[in-house]
Amino acid sequence: MNLKTLHIFLIVLGSAFTICFLYLVIPPLSQNFDVFGAFLGGFVNPFSTGYSLDVIFTWFVLAAWILYESKTKGIKNGWIALLLGVVPGVAVGLAYYIYLRGKQSSN
Repeated sequence: MNLKTLHIFLIVLGSAFTICFLYLVIPPLSQNFDVFGAFLGGFVNPFSTGYSLDVIFTWFVLAAWILYESKTKGIKNGWIALLLGVVPGVAVGLAYYIYLRGKQSSN
């Protein structure tokens, strides 16, 4: 797989997740705008708690990677990936960062 194919694949995956996220989250959130309650909904049983903690810790791993590479490799605008990692999710933040890293590394 070449870099261009990877970039297209990352854009498709990030876009697909964003569409699914918006489809699933916007309707209930528009009826009851309780962001804290929505966050706590990820912790209603041991299984969802495990998945929620996995996502949270994955975001912290992504943050450590972005901070490290901003200092050592000069990758710029990684903070955008961290914001995207919060909303819509880590999948989009990670896809964006890999895309960004590939673009800046090839220049």
